[in-house]
Amino acid sequence: MVIVNPIREGIQASSKGIIRRHGTKPSDTSQASGGKRQRDNKQVRDNRPQTVEDDLKLNIGICGRVLADGTVPGPNRCQPVVPGETRGAVRSLPPGVVRVRARDVTWEQVLAETKSVVFPGLTVKVQPKDRTLVNFENNVYTDDSKVSDTTVTLLGFPVEVQATPISYTWRFGDGTPALTTSTPGKASPGKEIIHKYLKRGNVRLTVTTNYAARYNVAGTGWQYVPGTVPITGPATPLAIHEAIPVLVDPER
Repeated sequence: MVIVNPIREGIQASSKGIIRRHGTKPSDTSQASGGKRQRDNKQVRDNRPQTVEDDLKLNIGICGRVLADGTVPGPNRCQPVVPGETRGAVRSLPPGVVRVRARDVTWEQVLAETKSVVFPGLTVKVQPKDRTLVNFENNVYTDDSKVSDTTVTLLGFPVEVQATPISYTWRFGDGTPALTTSTPGKASPGKEIIHKYLKRGNVRLTVTTNYAARYNVAGTGWQYVPGTVPITGPATPLAIHEAIPVLVDPER
């Protein structure tokens, strides 16, 4: 990158009579004296700027560029110069290369990048824990349910992602139909979700959290994902025992 000090270049150019005013060509004609223009290539009035403000009034380009007609454009940004390339030229992309845009970011890319972060699989909690009895009312819930969000970078763009749990599908591991609720349940004494097992055995309980999702690419606005994103968490083992009545002699 070529960077030229506009003040220094303005002073040098002005002292040499190269640059006068924007839109004015360099001239070998000096300022008129006594109302008459004196043509003398060897005598040039010194228009050297005295202050930064005067220098800016000369419209010296930041890159010190003089146009073909001899004028100097107003301040502009220096651009990287490639050998053989005209300064300020618009570069085209190589054949087969497409400029990436924010709208090129897809939901599939977003989900793959954020699935484990904002779409967690929740774990079933059971009361009583680890073991229970046939025909006993078991309280089922999950306590990790919450709105999650994060920001990642995809295709060079910042992408904000937000996931909100809206429903829960419970599978109790005993062959009974799955149960879908709008609540994650509560620990005792809440008991919002109750399940009874009718025979002994070992089961594994799971809950599928159904997330509503949306994402925002580079501040272009929220895009809402149709439907929900179902995420099933790890299974929770539970042993079911059968209570056996035993006669006891109260006298003993």
